[in-house]
Amino acid sequence: MIRAVVAGLGNMGLSHALALHNHPGVDVVGLVNRSKVLLPNELASYPYLATVEDGLALKPDLMVIATYSDSHADYACAAMEAGAHVFVEKPLATNVADATRVVKTATRLNRKLVVGYILRHHPSWARLIKEARGLGGPFVFRLNLNQQSSGAEWDTHKALMRTTSPIVDCGVHYVDVMCQITDAAPVRVNGMGLRLSDEIAPDMYNYGQFQVAFDDGSIGWYEAGWGPMMSETAFFVKDIVSPNGSVSITEGNKGASSDIDGHTRVGGILVHRPDGDTMIDMPNEPGHQELCDAEQDFVVRTINENINLTRHMNDAVQSLAICLAADESIRTGQPISLEAPK
Repeated sequence: MIRAVVAGLGNMGLSHALALHNHPGVDVVGLVNRSKVLLPNELASYPYLATVEDGLALKPDLMVIATYSDSHADYACAAMEAGAHVFVEKPLATNVADATRVVKTATRLNRKLVVGYILRHHPSWARLIKEARGLGGPFVFRLNLNQQSSGAEWDTHKALMRTTSPIVDCGVHYVDVMCQITDAAPVRVNGMGLRLSDEIAPDMYNYGQFQVAFDDGSIGWYEAGWGPMMSETAFFVKDIVSPNGSVSITEGNKGASSDIDGHTRVGGILVHRPDGDTMIDMPNEPGHQELCDAEQDFVVRTINENINLTRHMNDAVQSLAICLAADESIRTGQPISLEAPK
């Protein structure tokens, strides 16, 4: 049995804890959160700890880190140094140097490091990527995820924006999709953003968009905004275009943009070619908890089967680097080069 501790009991942390609770190969030995939260009945009997250090004192085989972004790198490294494998929610870190430090620590200590790219465990998104790659590049990526939030949801977004902008927090998922499709290296990023609320920090923006250029000629656009002012119109655009056609998510019945299940739901995939269109229905898609179950099952398998995660870790750093370059571009007003020095 894999002994697991979960740190951070917000929406994602609770979902991961439930996934591990229900996994036959895992024994949850502790839950970590700085303050008491209302736990579902399934988790109520587990030891409740105040600090990650208390959790590591239990000598877990696996530490799940679902705390705020600025703590991810330090907690991940501390857990691996203490002998644990790590699952860490995205983003891996708040800067590229820290993300690289986490990957180097995992490599040096031969620990498994899985980053929470939940779309990688969704069969419909895997099919979308396969269909897009089948068209051949170069590609145009048009992706966004805007969320109209209020009340507790807006409070959560404001808390996240103390350390991380929407285009970094959400963008890493969709940039990862771009990178899986094109397999090319990013070379340049240009971003724009705007602070649309006085309720967030003066140096933070709650709406951003950016363009990224790849060395195979592919180009990508991503947009993300949070808050009560955001529009519910065209908040979920997922298009990939190539010289040979296009692939699009067609699910129109998304409901509210704040619906977490709607963020991953595909429903249908439209493959367009000049000689005709093909609609691929994707029924019985997994919901949010089922995706977390699949994600944690993958973590367990990486440990038990010694799965090589080199590509996974490198991809996590690359997608983060693109989004952080976009953030830098927004703050400086200048395009950011990602090309390796010659």
